[in-house]
Amino acid sequence: TFCRMNVAYVCEWEKRPKSNHYPSIPLVCAWSCRNLVAFTTDLKNEEDEKVSHMVHIIDTEHPWDVYSINSGHGEVISCLEWDQSGSRLLSADGDGQIKCWAMADHLVNSWESSLGSAEDGDPIIALSWLHNGVKLALHVEMSGSTNFGEKFSRVKFSPSLTLFGGKPMEGWLAVTVSGLVTVSLLKPNGQLLTASESLCRLRGRVALADIAFTGGGNIVVAATDGSSSSPVQFYKVCVSVVNEKCRIDTELLPSLFMRCTTDPVRRDKYPAVTHLKFLTRENSEQVLLCASSQMGSIVECWSLRKEGLPVNNIFQHRSPVVGEKQPTILKWRILSATNDLDRVSAVALPKLPISISNTDLKVASDTKFCPGLGLALAFHDGSIQILHRLSLHTMGVFYGSSSGSSQRPGDEPAIKRQRPGGPTVHFKALQFSWTSLALAGVDNHGKLHMIRVSPSMGQMLDMNTLLRHLLFLLEYCMVTGYDWWDVLLHVQPGMVHNLVEKLHEEYMRQNQALQQVLSTRIVAVKASLCKLSSATAARACDFHAKLLLIAISSTLKSLLRPHVLNTPDKSPGDRLAEICSKNTDTDIDKVMINLKTEEFVLDGPPLQSLQQLIQWVGDFVLYLMANLPNQGSVVRPGFGFLRDGWSLGMLREMMVMIRIWGLLKPGCLPIYTATSDNQDSMSLLFRLLTKLWLCSRDEGHPQEPDEPLIDECCLLPSQLLVPSMDWLPVNDGIICKLQGKHPLRLQFGKPYSLPGLNSTPQVEVFSRSPGVQRMDHLRCLYMGVCPTEDSKACTRCGCVTMLRSPNKTNAMKQWEQRWIKNCLCGGLWRRIPSTLS
Repeated sequence: TFCRMNVAYVCEWEKRPKSNHYPSIPLVCAWSCRNLVAFTTDLKNEEDEKVSHMVHIIDTEHPWDVYSINSGHGEVISCLEWDQSGSRLLSADGDGQIKCWAMADHLVNSWESSLGSAEDGDPIIALSWLHNGVKLALHVEMSGSTNFGEKFSRVKFSPSLTLFGGKPMEGWLAVTVSGLVTVSLLKPNGQLLTASESLCRLRGRVALADIAFTGGGNIVVAATDGSSSSPVQFYKVCVSVVNEKCRIDTELLPSLFMRCTTDPVRRDKYPAVTHLKFLTRENSEQVLLCASSQMGSIVECWSLRKEGLPVNNIFQHRSPVVGEKQPTILKWRILSATNDLDRVSAVALPKLPISISNTDLKVASDTKFCPGLGLALAFHDGSIQILHRLSLHTMGVFYGSSSGSSQRPGDEPAIKRQRPGGPTVHFKALQFSWTSLALAGVDNHGKLHMIRVSPSMGQMLDMNTLLRHLLFLLEYCMVTGYDWWDVLLHVQPGMVHNLVEKLHEEYMRQNQALQQVLSTRIVAVKASLCKLSSATAARACDFHAKLLLIAISSTLKSLLRPHVLNTPDKSPGDRLAEICSKNTDTDIDKVMINLKTEEFVLDGPPLQSLQQLIQWVGDFVLYLMANLPNQGSVVRPGFGFLRDGWSLGMLREMMVMIRIWGLLKPGCLPIYTATSDNQDSMSLLFRLLTKLWLCSRDEGHPQEPDEPLIDECCLLPSQLLVPSMDWLPVNDGIICKLQGKHPLRLQFGKPYSLPGLNSTPQVEVFSRSPGVQRMDHLRCLYMGVCPTEDSKACTRCGCVTMLRSPNKTNAMKQWEQRWIKNCLCGGLWRRIPSTLS
């Protein structure tokens, strides 16, 4: 059985003698699609009583490595909002200041603000980036389909504002307390275009507001003055650019009164509207309202529907005009409402764009697929309830760590339990992850809680159904490019092998074009999965090596140019691959004869500067062949390549290319330490590599390497010095340590070492002795035993590289520019101290 919700880890602040973190009021939190979490606290210095309004940003894999920004806001921060790419963050405060934060040097623990706008003295209560027109629908009923295009369909959706050619224009929109809507547009030249307009002619106080988008490119704003007896107003906002000036047009839409105010029993019971949210940003026709008092709350879900307008009897008998339709009107109708609840402290809405058609909802119910169907309510007693987003019935309850247990299967959610005196720890901000499998909550002590949310909400599932649910969400992350960290929270070591195999099967069923687009992303997903189990850790090394191999191959092939100006049907790289796949000769020089060597003629400097990458390829081939006889019952790094005909073929191509370049510039050749002076090392390795490739090139019917080949490989260590390949370092992330039932206790600012928590012995390939040389995994350079250079590490795989480039040649700079924003695996970079690199 799986718990519906349980805490994965809690991260708290270190107690300081002269300053203290305490939550802002209101506390805000935001979770990006790259699994970066931003939240706010106020830092009060007890000496001078000054309060700094802080923004904290963490990546969920290294929550202790918090980047705290003294935001410079003059008032309490009221809104945080990530953009669609997860790389920029908006913050707004109670003085009308809006700031746009972006990564400095593309590092997740280094941020700076270069843009901003202001409505001086007018507090911001709602904030959103303009929509970029990209919307996907996730179809649960098609989860068994073999086609990704049927599972995840692109929905026709217009951007909020477009530039010439239909490109979406970037910018943001905010709503203020005085009833103003303000828009800031980012022009292509970097300038900011700002305009403000009143939501309606009679401006009034707006206590709560939310923003949604329509498929036609319009914006809908919901607003209320905070009283449950007042109407909730809706406005259509159209943004345009006329004569280089921003123009805002507003229009009043149908409004609604909460049902609880029309109920004689509850008319005065819940006087204040405390939460107002559209169910999703792309659906302006469903809204969630919460009215509260000091004692409790009630939640209502409303839907905007088109209804026929009744016609007066006078007009009933006139002859209808051909094609005339009955007039219709838009009306808000209540979908569902809860019973009386404890007092709500925070609301989180799902970000997974699950289709809510009747068929999809029925299949989701039958297969117990719950992600995206539930919204979360946090209460002042410290508990959290997951409610169905439409019916508002309870799907799961989390009782908080203070009650001792996060799961009480027999309890009814409405039962109220006695609490000890004093302020109860409760969540003041709550956010779902992008697959809705995790909740990030910040409590009233400023602690960050990471909570798993079961895909089936605790319902019993057979293993195949659970794997299918996780596979469905991993595929969704692959297609969208979103980070899959929150999916890994639910993967147990015993599931890893089946998930990797099923993911590969689904990938191979896609068309060739889509396979090419997802070729590196699927390798990165497999590597992340394999790290979760000690039995598959060596395969994780293979997948990371494959990512580097693909990158080096494409870089080296991109240097080739056709000899004649008129471009042939195939590039030199394609022709090289075709000839090498057809020519099974084990002699490297005979394979070279069939190539147009003039296409491989390059200047000396680029070749020499790429020698470190060429050396890695040469060392890797030697390592693979020397370890072929050692691959027994224990899976070692390199095992995955022995049956991977495609990767072995790529290595053959690069060996041929390097051999030709060696004739032009001998200094670029890989260096081997041989026991004999007349040993042709490259020719020997190519011969052995070709024999192994011939055994595995038919992936449907791979053959075992024959005895003569294994015997020759056994002799390799006596002929050539086999390098100790420096595989990726031990990933110091948290995901591998979260498979236990007990939450981890972490502290901001203190790297967490986990002695004794990992019950499995350290995998040999990941172990490091203190005196070993540190490796720059991107540049394939050694940095020394104690590097002094500032370095950065990947948040996902732990790959380490130097921040500043030691290279001056264009060829190597181009290689480095490919990884300036992201690692080989697609993960983000974070700065690490030189002692950790």
